[in-house]
Amino acid sequence: MSTFQVKDGTTIAYKDWGKGQPILFSHGWPLAGDAWAPQMLFFGSQGYRVIAHDRRGHGLSDQTWDGNNMDRYADDLAELIEALDLRDVVLIGHSTGGGEIAHYVGRHGTSRVAKMVLVGAVPPLMLKTEANPEGTPLEVFDGIRKGTAGDRSQFFKDLSLPFYGFNKEGAKVNEGLRENFWRLGMMGSIKGEYDCVHEFSEVDYTEDLKKIDKPTLVIHGDADQIVPIAAAGLKTAKIVKGAELKVYPGAPHGLAETETDKFNADVLAFIRA
Repeated sequence: MSTFQVKDGTTIAYKDWGKGQPILFSHGWPLAGDAWAPQMLFFGSQGYRVIAHDRRGHGLSDQTWDGNNMDRYADDLAELIEALDLRDVVLIGHSTGGGEIAHYVGRHGTSRVAKMVLVGAVPPLMLKTEANPEGTPLEVFDGIRKGTAGDRSQFFKDLSLPFYGFNKEGAKVNEGLRENFWRLGMMGSIKGEYDCVHEFSEVDYTEDLKKIDKPTLVIHGDADQIVPIAAAGLKTAKIVKGAELKVYPGAPHGLAETETDKFNADVLAFIRA
């Protein structure tokens, strides 16, 4: 992997493969850029330049004590995009990564952006409030913090089941996916992952979504147990002007890995359109 040092001295690890129009992938929590490995191979083979970074506190990037917040994540992304001089870039964000690319636009605009894809993404707001009754109660996120702080190894193993929908009756469990989820989660910093829970659950991305003025594809599984579609994808598709919504029936949160061929084909068609 390559590395890049942002202005506060933090080292960000990333992969940068191939040539052509750039596609930048932003991963979910508690994972790393390697979660996009099937997409990196596919789109790189289709003639695109593919980039995937490890968010600070995740994967092989520096494990900072401070700065584990969405403002800094978005600014790290902006510095990486500028350092690599990416133009006409397609931004693809899964889960927390969807919040990251939305917040990047909110803070830095779309002058370098061609298109965006939000996959099982957390915007506009995951937290249940009076104004957002479809959201998830705060106690659930407190439980995630408790699991991360207390025994994250077992917690991540358990979390992989609903993440991929393997806890559904009749589901065929892919143990390799579960083990890779655990592997990537355990590579990260417990402090960074703990702090990040607030960023994907309690940050309101509504104003960021309103600033997106590029073609946007929203993909969400209607069986997503981690980021329920009613509070996320369905609302995002209404907020982002002209957004295209694709609902995957019965698909889980980690649909890019469980329905890889369909996902890759849909995203490729959107990019080429």
